[in-house]
Amino acid sequence: MAIITKIEAQKKRDDRVNIYVDEEFFMAIFAELVYTFNLKKGMTIEEENLKNILNEEMYIKAKNKALNILAKADQSEKKIKQKLSTDFEDDIIDMVIEFLKKNKFIDDDLLAQKIVNTNVNLNRCGKNKIKQNLYNKGIDKESIDEAISDIDNDVEFENALYLGKKRYERVKNEDKRKIYQKISQHLSYKGFNYDIIKRVLNKLLNDDEFNM
Repeated sequence: MAIITKIEAQKKRDDRVNIYVDEEFFMAIFAELVYTFNLKKGMTIEEENLKNILNEEMYIKAKNKALNILAKADQSEKKIKQKLSTDFEDDIIDMVIEFLKKNKFIDDDLLAQKIVNTNVNLNRCGKNKIKQNLYNKGIDKESIDEAISDIDNDVEFENALYLGKKRYERVKNEDKRKIYQKISQHLSYKGFNYDIIKRVLNKLLNDDEFNM
């Protein structure tokens, strides 16, 4: 048997407390659990049993938080871990991630493919922009490379040409060099590489003086 020797509020989080057993740190929990289980200084406890009970409560809270986050928008494993890390310990987070993966609530490969499809078909982005968007979503490099490899080169060029034509209509009355510059900058911003931009400009302007 062990004795709870201190229940101390955390300095940076007033909704969490540190519990000490036999003068040593035991674990950190939400303050509400102190009242839920009527924990008090001087209480005699079965240390392992109490830890299991409190861990289960923290796991349920972490799982519910993760599910609430995912109900609003798809998330990568990395982003879920980041969002949980402010409230929960690594072992609890790992348990939640295992649950989410097992039940297909998170799937980085599937999420990457969804983002690629949206970026290609709706936003008409180039590969460079898509890579950055995937990275910002917390997708790992392996999943990014796999998703990017599925993008059809002809589709990417047609998207660049479509955007180039739209921009050309806005600037066609300007000096040719400005037209070239503005279309080039726009396509670069949208994530297209040098070769695709060059092909689009040559097709739109059809003038040797603008060959790069």
